[in-house]
This record gives sequence, structure tokens and C-alpha cells, in this order.
Amino acid sequence: MKTLMIKTHEAWLKMLMASFMSKTENKEVLLDFSDILFRHFTWLENELIELEEPYNYDRDPVPIEVEKLSDLIHHIVINLNEIDLQLISSPDKLLASRIADDIRYIVYTISRMNNEAVSAFSKERKYINISFKQEVSDSLTLFLSDEMYKQYELIMTYNYLKAHSSNAYMNRIFQILIDESFSHLKIFGNMEAEIGILTMPPIVKNELYQINDVLLFLENSINEAFLAIEKSKKLSKIISKDSTSLSILFDFIAHQKNYHVVLMKDALDHFEKKNND
Repeated sequence: MKTLMIKTHEAWLKMLMASFMSKTENKEVLLDFSDILFRHFTWLENELIELEEPYNYDRDPVPIEVEKLSDLIHHIVINLNEIDLQLISSPDKLLASRIADDIRYIVYTISRMNNEAVSAFSKERKYINISFKQEVSDSLTLFLSDEMYKQYELIMTYNYLKAHSSNAYMNRIFQILIDESFSHLKIFGNMEAEIGILTMPPIVKNELYQINDVLLFLENSINEAFLAIEKSKKLSKIISKDSTSLSILFDFIAHQKNYHVVLMKDALDHFEKKNND
């Protein structure tokens, strides 16, 4: 079961990265399929929890650099067929059947996609015909690299907390935070692909999401979020030298991170009240 979850984790990331690479009608379909595979990942995780099997989010390296989208699609199909075969060993036959049905449709659809050249690794550092000055290019590259990893880390962390919590109020907040982090990950992933520097986020260390002190985690996360807001504002000011529209986008992201802070403060208040009752 743990191997099945790992392979699903890898397939989800490959599909998500493929959606960032695409510039055609394939993009929306690949993104929808990545969402489905993430749900599969969480279902398998819940099954492991029910079986009381210890697990973590470790995975193998996931190479994604290709010249044609069909090359990555080929690897995804192999990955999904391996998952389909391993589902036979799943103790939850109903769950296995649901995942297998999804996989068959996904494989059928992506195997018939029109091929397209991939420019996500070109390193051109141009965004929709905007050429950046060196300072802007360096600042944007560093920001996107940091944030691609950070949003992935947050998704895995909130997902782990949600999977191990029976508190409906906290789980509602964790789900909103997962959705917010996904939204930012998709913005940054598409932007990295557009300027030719798409990268796969590294594996998240166990100690970052296997949290014993939720109260301390929330307090630290609020402080980190304030720092992230300042980073977004700083980048907005730097990038305004080359693009007003991108500057406005990073201001928008900073405002969204404020909502992130509000949600975590709400979770912190609820957690403290629950502990004091």
C-alpha cells in the first residue's frame, strides 16, 4: 500500500508539471487529471491510516525535463499502468475499483493528446514577450524557486495535519489552506514554465509535516506568512521596473497571503480554546 501511495504521489506531480508545460487545450485536461490523482493520493493515505500502517511522504526523484510533451506523457502512462496493476493488492476493493476506473479513462485520454513542443526548460527568462533586466530576472527566478518548493511543502503539511485530525473545524481550515497553496503553486508553476525555468520541488523532509506541537507550528507559520508577504511586496516593487501587470499580480499574491494569516490565526484561536476547555 505504501508503494502504491508513493507511485500515485509521483504520478500526480508529473501530471501537474505536464499541465504547466502545455500551452494548448491539453493544459486544462492535464490540470484536471492532476487534481484527480491528488485525490487518489489522499484516499490511499486515509486507507493506510485506517490500517494503522506508518508512512511518510518520501518519494523517488521525479525527472521532468523533456523536449516534447509526449515524452512525459509516455512516462505518466507507464506510471499509471503500474498503479493499476498494484491496485489488485489493495484491501479496499471498492476504493481500488474507483481509482482503476479513473486511471483507465486518464490513460485513454492522455494517450490521444496532440503532441506539442516544450519550452518550459529554455531558460529564456521572458514572460509573454516581456524581457527582464538582470536584477528583475534574478529576483524573479529566486522567488519562484523558493515559492514553488514552499507551496508544495505547505500542501503536504496541511494535508498531513488534516489526515490525522478528527476536528471538523480545524479540517475545514486545513482544506482552505491546501486550496490556497494549490492556487499559488499553479500560478508560480505556470510562470516558471513560461519563462523557461520549470523545476520539480524537492522532497519535503519528514520533520516539516509530521508535527507534534500544532500550536507551535501555527505560531511559526503565521510569522513565516508575514515574511512571505514582505517578499511578495518587495518583488512587486522590483518587477514594476519591467512590468506593471506582473507587479500588480505579486501585490495580489501578497494580499492573498494576508488571508492565509487570518485563517491560521483562526485555527490558532480555535486550538487554544479547545485545549483550555
